[in-house]
Amino acid sequence: MSQNNEKLTQTASTFPEHGPLDENGREILLSVKNVDITFGKGEGAVRAVKDASFDIYKGETFSLVGESGSGKTTIGRAVIRVNPCAAGEIDYKGVRISGKIPRSLDREVIRNIQMVFQDPAASLNERATVDYIISEGLYNFHLYENEADRVKKVETIIEEVGLLPEHLTRYPHEFSGGQRQRIGLARAMVMEPELVIADEPISALDVSIRAQVLNLMKDFQKERGLTYLFIAHDLSIVRFISDRIAVIYKGNIVEIAETDELFDYPLHPYTHSLISAIPIPDPQLEKNKVLFTYDPSIHDYSTDKPELVNIGHNHFVYGNKEEIERYKAIREKGEPIKTITILTPEEREEADRKRLEEEREHRPVVSADDVIINRPSKDTGSIWYGILAFLLPILGLIAAVIFRNHNYIRNYKMLKRGAVAGLIVRAVIIAFFLLMLLIATL
Repeated sequence: MSQNNEKLTQTASTFPEHGPLDENGREILLSVKNVDITFGKGEGAVRAVKDASFDIYKGETFSLVGESGSGKTTIGRAVIRVNPCAAGEIDYKGVRISGKIPRSLDREVIRNIQMVFQDPAASLNERATVDYIISEGLYNFHLYENEADRVKKVETIIEEVGLLPEHLTRYPHEFSGGQRQRIGLARAMVMEPELVIADEPISALDVSIRAQVLNLMKDFQKERGLTYLFIAHDLSIVRFISDRIAVIYKGNIVEIAETDELFDYPLHPYTHSLISAIPIPDPQLEKNKVLFTYDPSIHDYSTDKPELVNIGHNHFVYGNKEEIERYKAIREKGEPIKTITILTPEEREEADRKRLEEEREHRPVVSADDVIINRPSKDTGSIWYGILAFLLPILGLIAAVIFRNHNYIRNYKMLKRGAVAGLIVRAVIIAFFLLMLLIATL
């Protein structure tokens, strides 16, 4: 970033009309720079996001993909200033919006960046009508000339999302999941934002409704020039709506590339594993598909630390120097990487046979003191068994043997401990009396 832009980042209290341009002349709407996000303090602190960096260009759909708990939503919530950044910064149109900023700029962030949430039920106020839910942002920022103008804006947006004006007097619980998500989308779009963060907006919806919501979002993008940060865990969905995709694993962004580039050349093993997990519509092919499993232990970062590097073709991969050189060599060959392997029925049968043999070889031996598979539900190991065995140790040992033969291991252990303790106490008492008797006779 230039010195002028750096100065703007530090001093601006409002956003400029346009953001800075990259070397290819594309406008950078949002820039995440070396961001760390930590929850908790001291030894119990959890570093949820580690050194995350990426740019989002105006008018594109940038998808952030990863498994549950990888840090996707955490980054999205940091952009709207819900999660604070422990390190790094987030810029919008070249102006820093993370950390402490003027109140006027904070309101501008709310006005320009809206979020569509994953759960369409939890994100809507059940005690408010749809009319008020959609109008709340208009009220807070007074984005209407008069009451007639507000009503017109609300009715227009509710029709654009596929609902009717008469729905405005109803409450969220009267709608289906897909309709609720449309209401959430209308609430965001009525603010006329420039950037929309869609946090898994279709994962809670039926499959038949997902395409409708996605098409609706694409229509809004075309009509209004919107930019999306689309958060998801399913690569099969983001493939058809994204311009660029970033893959995140346990807080680290491991790969960023344009959609076709990422699917043709998934260089990082974790990206490879995500693509291999995409279901194949043909059930027979899906049955014979070989999943590629990512094993983090293949990386040795003890001395050579990894970083996110552009290997060319606007393709960023996370790795150390040795891995980056290997990724570059693979990419420069220009041969798309085969991510899915389909076995023949004979090969599948042979693979299953070898897998079963390996499982038998590595199966641990279950001893008497180990957890027994299919343990009975009444095998509680109650303390009362121990007390009864302490009082009646001989009967306790007999009961312990019976329980052991029927796999009541916890009951067996409690009876055994109680009986042994009872016998030891009795032995000590008998020894004490014999000693006293011996002393008395001398």
